[in-house]
Amino acid sequence: MPGGTTRAWRTVLERIESDLLEGRLGPGDRLPGERDLATQMGVGRSSVREAIRVLESMGLLRTASGSGPNAGAIITATPEGGMATLMRLQVAAKGFPFDEIVDTRVLLESAVVHRLATADEPDLGPAESTLQAMRDAALTPEEFLALDAQFHVWLAEASGNGVVASVMSGLRTAIESYARAGAALVDDWPAMVENLQGEHESILDAIRAGDPDLARTRVRDHIVGFYAATHAAHPNH
Repeated sequence: MPGGTTRAWRTVLERIESDLLEGRLGPGDRLPGERDLATQMGVGRSSVREAIRVLESMGLLRTASGSGPNAGAIITATPEGGMATLMRLQVAAKGFPFDEIVDTRVLLESAVVHRLATADEPDLGPAESTLQAMRDAALTPEEFLALDAQFHVWLAEASGNGVVASVMSGLRTAIESYARAGAALVDDWPAMVENLQGEHESILDAIRAGDPDLARTRVRDHIVGFYAATHAAHPNH
C-alpha cells in the first residue's frame, strides 16, 4: 500500500500551474531556484524537486543543471487556458462524486480514442512521452497518478477537440483525487502500476492499429476497472 499522502509537493505544483494558467508565468520565463521556491512556499527543497520533475514530464518546463544563465527550470509551454481554470474551480467547489467523474470520463474518453483511432496520423508523442516517464520506478504513487491523469489529458488534446480537451484538463484535479484515494486502498501498489502501464500501452496500440471499437473498449475497461478494483471494492471508504 502506498505511504501517507504528502501534500507539500502538490502545493508547489498547483502554485506554478496557477501562475501559468493566469499568465503570471509563460514560455521563456525562468523559475526561481529550488532554495528560493522552497522558502517562498514554505516547503522543503525535495518537494520543489518533485513538483518540477512532474511538470517537466508533463512538457511544461525543462531543466538544465549548472549555475550559469541557462541553468534551472524554464517554462516551455502553458496548460489549457481559462476554461480549464473554471472547470478546476467548479470541481473544487462542488466536489463531484467519484462515480460521476468516472461516468463522465468514460463518455469523453471513448469519443477521444474513437477520433484518434480514425485519424490519419494522430499526434501521440506527448502521451507516449508521459507513458515513458511513468515507467520510472522511483515515482511516488502521487507522482505516478499525476502523470497518469496527464496521459489522458494529452490524448484529449491530440483529438483536436478543444472543448473536450478543456473539460478533461479541468477534471484532472478530480481524476487525481479519486485515483489517490483508490491507490491508498491497494495492497500491492507495484502490481497495480504494472497493470495500469499495460492498459495505457494497450490503448495506444488500439489507436495505432486504427481500431476505434477496440480503443473504446480498452479505455472504458481501464477507467472502470480501476474504480471497480478500488472504490467499488471498498464501499465504506
